[in-house]
Amino acid sequence: MGRKVGKGRAGRLKRLVSFAIAAVGTCAVAAVLFLLFLRTQALPAAAVMQTSYIYDVHGEVIDAFNAGENRQVVPLEAISPWLIQAVLAIEDHRFYDHFGVDPIGILRSAAANLKAWKKVQGASTITQQLARNLYLTHERTWERKIREAIYAIQLEMRYGKDDILEQYLNQIYYGHSTYGVQAAARLFFGKDAADLTLAESALLAGVPKGPRYYSPYYDEENARARQRLVLDAMVRHGYISQRQADEAMAEPLAFMPLKRNEPSRAPFFTDYVKQLAQRELGISEQMLRQGGLRIHTTLDLRMQEAAERAVAAHLDAEDDLQAALVAIDPRTGHIKAMVGGVDYARNQFNRALATTRQPGSSFKPIVYLAALESGRFSPVTRYKSEPTLFTYDEGRRTYMPSNFNDKYAHDFIDMRMAIARSDNIYAVNTLLDVGGDTVINTARKLGITAKLDNLPSLALGSFPVSPLEMASAFGAFANQGVLAKSAAILRVEDMKGRILYEHRHAQSRAVDASYAYVLTSLLESVFEPGGTAHRVADRIHRPVAGKTGTTNSDAWMVGYTPELSVAVWVGRDKGGGLSSVESHKAAPVFADFLETALEPVPPKIFPVPDGIVSLYIDPATGLIATDACPESRLEVFVRGTEPVEFCNEHVGGELEEAPFNGFGEDLHETEKEKSWWEQFKRWWGL
Repeated sequence: MGRKVGKGRAGRLKRLVSFAIAAVGTCAVAAVLFLLFLRTQALPAAAVMQTSYIYDVHGEVIDAFNAGENRQVVPLEAISPWLIQAVLAIEDHRFYDHFGVDPIGILRSAAANLKAWKKVQGASTITQQLARNLYLTHERTWERKIREAIYAIQLEMRYGKDDILEQYLNQIYYGHSTYGVQAAARLFFGKDAADLTLAESALLAGVPKGPRYYSPYYDEENARARQRLVLDAMVRHGYISQRQADEAMAEPLAFMPLKRNEPSRAPFFTDYVKQLAQRELGISEQMLRQGGLRIHTTLDLRMQEAAERAVAAHLDAEDDLQAALVAIDPRTGHIKAMVGGVDYARNQFNRALATTRQPGSSFKPIVYLAALESGRFSPVTRYKSEPTLFTYDEGRRTYMPSNFNDKYAHDFIDMRMAIARSDNIYAVNTLLDVGGDTVINTARKLGITAKLDNLPSLALGSFPVSPLEMASAFGAFANQGVLAKSAAILRVEDMKGRILYEHRHAQSRAVDASYAYVLTSLLESVFEPGGTAHRVADRIHRPVAGKTGTTNSDAWMVGYTPELSVAVWVGRDKGGGLSSVESHKAAPVFADFLETALEPVPPKIFPVPDGIVSLYIDPATGLIATDACPESRLEVFVRGTEPVEFCNEHVGGELEEAPFNGFGEDLHETEKEKSWWEQFKRWWGL
């Protein structure tokens, strides 16, 4: 009987063991099949939003584009090892040992929670936290926990441990709309994540547990207490020694001031870059705000600040008087500064791009360039400055302009005097003789796309042109007749540094260099005694050429040096008259900006191209000066357009031997030097 009982017990035990083995085998097979199934399943799409940045030409941040989030993704090697160790120690020290879900951690957490009769310890691994951040909400349900575990296992099957850790560190939320260790390091300490110290790393690693409680901006005492817990965990898990922990805890931490919605450092330019990115580069608004783009621009923040100071110094933000300023490097077309109004916060309309304002007399250089290019005009071509009734349209229509304050020479004047004094009668005579269509064609070659009609008033700038196009057109004068297409964006990179767009320099020959140089020489007269910009000449300590422009409701100053072309407009958005004081505000803004913007750059003269003839002429007749002439001035001509008669021949005196001054020959090196010397003397007022 006893043997039978023993045999029965042994049989049951054997069957139980067999059942257990079968159950374990079945579970193992099921687990393998489940894992294989998971491997075939795609993870949900995860849209990682990252802040896009716009930089100036020197790499300084101008602005950040985001959708309410501040995030910068960096590779694992660009993160301080102290921070990596601190995060592992406090969040998941067995990270490199588990498969996404940590059974040991779950048991340890359960024991701690049962002992305290409340939840005092979590069991989510770094991989689980990443899965939750990427694919799930933070609702506390069993379904979410199960899905979190499944996604964590899938992540571990698809990615290496370092890849998962890198994604996690770039996803952590630190409060203050800041995600990822790089953005957090910049926010709290003003440095890159790679440069964090042990003390800084321990504090940062503690914040994500509860940013509302552990952010030093909310409660520094709580943040420091959490920092101690992180350091203790690092000691416990062998990352650092107790001495290192004590030294880190004693280290004083300097937190950056919390920035709240800091405005762009160049708001009108930033808006323009957004427009270009969307309209010309095809970048969507969503990509701009969430794509982590790096947009490198042409702007020079130092020049931008100089432009804003110049505008603020001469215009009151509380007044209704507005202003615009655009500065372009004429050699490249790069926009270096842009101010679209007096106060962006009050009005975001960018007047630097507006094609609603008449340029007035600042358009005249384009008329004179067309005339010079025709070969029938030169700096000594003369018209009589007096009230004149012009007929056009085959005599069917008339036009009678007037000079400012009805001031006329009542005598013949040449092109240099007409430009310096902004004589309207001379300008209309020139346009009618050279032809309005010719002037319009010249404007098109200079990049002006605004609507222009063949009317006598075109000579006086009656058709609106934007400050940006005016600055660009004058840039061709500065660049020896070559028009460099204006540009604002140099390069666009995605979040991984891949180049999505790179600017290609575009330029075209708008006018022969010799004609551009003669026009430049004429426009220098505007800053000389008797010129319309003479009042600001003492503020500019370098060779400069340009033209003022005034209408009933607009004041302009457009000018250039070899390095910078600048257009300034002052007026009111809804038009309206300008007072005498207001009509003279554009030139001081121009002068103050130009001198400050170019302050580190030594003065440069305008280079003299080939084909230029330098002659001393008699201003009264426009002929070659001799000793018989009471006055003379040095004038430059394009070879073939210079006078060939002497002034004493004209007045009936005997021909005398005149001093050598070129007499229609090309300038040799010595004569070029003489021309430079004359520019230098004009510049210093000698």
